[in-house]
Amino acid sequence: MLRGIRRIRAGHRWAPVRELGLWQRALGFAALAFLTLVPLLIVVSAADADAGSGKGFAQWLGDGIGVSEAARAEIERLFALPGQVRRTTTAFGLALLAAFGLTFGTVVQNGYEKVWDLPPALLWARWRHVLWLAVLIGLLYLFAVSSFWQGTPARGLATALTGTLFFWWSQRLLLGGRVAWLALLPGAMCTTLGLVGLRIFSRLVFSPLIASSAVTYGPFGAFLVIQTWLVAVGVVVFGGALTGRLIDEEFPQVMRAGGRRGRPPGTPPPA
Repeated sequence: MLRGIRRIRAGHRWAPVRELGLWQRALGFAALAFLTLVPLLIVVSAADADAGSGKGFAQWLGDGIGVSEAARAEIERLFALPGQVRRTTTAFGLALLAAFGLTFGTVVQNGYEKVWDLPPALLWARWRHVLWLAVLIGLLYLFAVSSFWQGTPARGLATALTGTLFFWWSQRLLLGGRVAWLALLPGAMCTTLGLVGLRIFSRLVFSPLIASSAVTYGPFGAFLVIQTWLVAVGVVVFGGALTGRLIDEEFPQVMRAGGRRGRPPGTPPPA
């Protein structure tokens, strides 16, 4: 087993880490998320808030980052009130947002394909982006407005389980079924664990940063912190998938190496 661990530490399988360009992909993820996904979520949350059953996008975002009440107040200053969003949104604008929102799915798919060294999918398979984006928005909406899990220990467990299932399914869908389900499971689990850790980190670091940056730079300071948080989310999404691939490839070899080391010389391997 020690031999297998040394192989990992020596960089035997770490070439994909360099080839992925994790930082550049995370920057692209954050930029497109703010330009395409965030406007769609603003419209969806505004429709729910106008119906009297939910919260605006600023409250969604504050809950998602896990920041303090003071930081949430600064976030709310960045976005229009739900009523203003509803009055200024047109059918054409919403259709345009949806069309551009599909490019966000393309970025995630390209990142997953790079993680697994796969060629780009054919153009006719773009329907997967539509389905993936719809499911993503639906899940975010469900957890943002649902009061069933609020204030209960089951909420954290349900969120972690749903997140793992979503990222597991997302890889399978966006990769077009070219990677086995079992091989994708470690990546989904690593991504979910990474997002849990990011939420804790956000509470300790991003929350006071939003408040202090808003005092120093005004609303633009809070915007920079949120954009930095989105970059961190991109690192977790692609880094979790890459870590899952490394685990899937190296763990069997580490176990085989440990088994060989534990057998006396001349003893055949177990059947």
